[in-house]
Amino acid sequence: MDAARGWFGIGMEGVSKAGNAGAVFRTAHAFGAAFLFTVGESPGLAATRIADTSDATRHLPFYRWPSPDAMGLPARTRLVGVEVVDGAIPLPSFRHPLQAAYVFGPERASLSPAMLAACDFVVRIPTRFAINLAVAAAIVMYDRQVTHGRYADRPVMPGGPAEPPPKHAHGKPIFRRGLPPLFRDGES
Repeated sequence: MDAARGWFGIGMEGVSKAGNAGAVFRTAHAFGAAFLFTVGESPGLAATRIADTSDATRHLPFYRWPSPDAMGLPARTRLVGVEVVDGAIPLPSFRHPLQAAYVFGPERASLSPAMLAACDFVVRIPTRFAINLAVAAAIVMYDRQVTHGRYADRPVMPGGPAEPPPKHAHGKPIFRRGLPPLFRDGES
């Protein structure tokens, strides 16, 4: 498999269960996250290692911010909240940004109003009721991988693809504001 396009970070706001935090960190490490973060109260890193058997916080940059307004995300990062709220975009209909940070709310609660206000997008997983924090994070990361990874198209019939995805072919450059003078016909 070719590497997925773009990069992403995974974080949690107000998470209280070390096992959930550790499972999110481990899963993020497995899916190739660029960084990890927590906002507000969270368990200590030593406690998260009960579920984070990959020691993700020792292999990836880890940030701990006291509040949403203290967050210092990389330039061009789009903050994506994952929450069951009115107006949230259903995950199967969401186009993941190339540079994104996904933030999940605490167990038995929701993302804070300040965090929701900071989000560029809010998505929801279309389930009958709220699911476990670590499971929700895994679903979002899998969806991102399917969206930005390079995989063969799904077949029409049940089963896997008969052939691998085509090799990427580079085309002519695409300029957003027209062609520069060097590439215009009749000009040099």
